[in-house]
Amino acid sequence: MELLSSFVIISVAALIHASFQLSISVLTLLSGHTLGSKRSHGKLLRLTNSFVSGVGVMTVLLLSTSALVGSHVFGTTIPSIVWVVLCGMLFGLGVSVWLFYYRKESGTSLWVPRNVAQYLHDRTKATKNSGEAFGLGLSSVMGELLFVAAPVLIAAFVLVSLAPLWQLAGIALYAFISLLPLLLVNALIGSGRKISRIQKWREDNKQFLQFIAGTGLFILGFYLYVAEVLAPAVASAAGGL
Repeated sequence: MELLSSFVIISVAALIHASFQLSISVLTLLSGHTLGSKRSHGKLLRLTNSFVSGVGVMTVLLLSTSALVGSHVFGTTIPSIVWVVLCGMLFGLGVSVWLFYYRKESGTSLWVPRNVAQYLHDRTKATKNSGEAFGLGLSSVMGELLFVAAPVLIAAFVLVSLAPLWQLAGIALYAFISLLPLLLVNALIGSGRKISRIQKWREDNKQFLQFIAGTGLFILGFYLYVAEVLAPAVASAAGGL
C-alpha cells in the first residue's frame, strides 16, 4: 500500500469516527450541568478541556494498541481474509448506522446500551473536577466502542505497514481529525455560545450526519475490498498464467 493511499484511508476512517456523536453529547451534558450549577466560566473550561483530553488519550490508546496487536499477530502484511472480515464489518456497521444510530424520537438520543447511557449521564452530573472530567472522556469513547471499533481497526491495520516515523504521523493525524468536531464544540462552548443552539443544530442535522457516517463506511469498505482483496487476487492470478 502506497504512503499516500495509506494516509487517505486513515483520514477517511478518522472522518467516520468523527461523525459519531456520543462524546459530543456527553460534552454538552457536562457543560449544561456545570452551567446549571452556577460554576465559573474558568471552571467550565477546565472541565471541558479535561474531557476532550480524555477522549483524545483514549482514541490514541485504542489506535496504537490495535496497531501493536496487529503487528505482532500479522507482521507488516495483513492477510486478505482479515481485510474481507473488516470490509464485512464496515458494510454491516454502515447499515446499522443508517437504520439505528439515532433513536426514533425527538432530540439526539443515540443507540447505545441504556445502562451505558445512564452511567454517562449520571457521571456528568457528579463530575466536579478535572480528573473526573478526564475519566469521563475516557469512558465516553469506550461507550461507543461498538461503532468506532471498525474505523479504528482499519486505521490500525494500515499503520502496521508503515515505517515507525510514519506510524506516529498516522496516529497523530487520526487523533486530530477524529477530535475535530469535539474541539469545535468545545471552542463554541468556551466562547459563550449557548448549549441550546448547539443542540438545536445537532438535532436539525442528525439525519444528514447519520447518512454521511453510514455512506462513509460503505465507501471505505468498497475501496478496501477492491484495493486489498480483489487487486491482489487478480495480480496473483495474472502472475500464474
